[in-house]
Amino acid sequence: MNAADDAVPPLPGAAVEIARVVRAFPTLLRIGVAEVVAYRAEFLVWILTTNMPLVMLALWHAVAADGPVGRFDQTQFTAYYLGVLAVRLATSNWMAWQMSMEIRDGTLSTKLLRPIHPLFGYAADHLSAIPMRVLVVSPIVVALFVTSWSRLLRHDAHLTLILIASLVGAWLLVFFSMVLLGSIAFFVDSAMGPFELWIGVHAIFSGYLIPLEILGRVRVLADVLPFRFMLAFPVETLVGLLSPGDALRQLAAQWLYVILTGWLSLRVWRAGVRRYSAFGG
Repeated sequence: MNAADDAVPPLPGAAVEIARVVRAFPTLLRIGVAEVVAYRAEFLVWILTTNMPLVMLALWHAVAADGPVGRFDQTQFTAYYLGVLAVRLATSNWMAWQMSMEIRDGTLSTKLLRPIHPLFGYAADHLSAIPMRVLVVSPIVVALFVTSWSRLLRHDAHLTLILIASLVGAWLLVFFSMVLLGSIAFFVDSAMGPFELWIGVHAIFSGYLIPLEILGRVRVLADVLPFRFMLAFPVETLVGLLSPGDALRQLAAQWLYVILTGWLSLRVWRAGVRRYSAFGG
């Protein structure tokens, strides 16, 4: 034990865990950044596979040439899909795939023996990718500012604060959803089937492929599912489609989903770890 450890007085229960995480998290982030740099080719390949919004932009841009689709003219479609690219790159992760593989090959056993909870390790891994993503997103953000500056956030300071909170909420909601999906691998051979189904449903109901406003009757369902709060809500806030009042109400709904999804994912995780340990994982 070193002098730094001696300087920290004993803390009860959860406080000890929190103190340990606070001390370890910067190191976990540095390790994660080093891994992203080391595997930057794979990272860039993954980034390049997220170009579907550009395809949809070209399609809807052509449709809007004959007139607006609802509130969406060509400029609004441009702002929306550039916003989709930027927000998705900032908030998405592939942790369900990672968890499924590590549960199957036994790598998780090593992580369970560490003094830091594995979920903090997973969070650090994916947060550490954000600096590299910022580099990739920066040209998209510049293009968004150049083409749509007059519409962004309605130049309202309240919407700016709501956008920041919504991005944090979107990241947490995706993270807990991935924990929930990845934890399915404790009970079945692989979580990839549910994960692929989730990707398909997410693409439609999150606003990734089509703005939710123009989904017609399906929008009623999209408005109550959690997927919109992972993507469409922060994007709509960014590009000025929401008033401050509407955005604040949706922010409250988003964070309610964060709490519920976090609670459910942790329950399934704990049940899965108990089963994993009982079978000698």
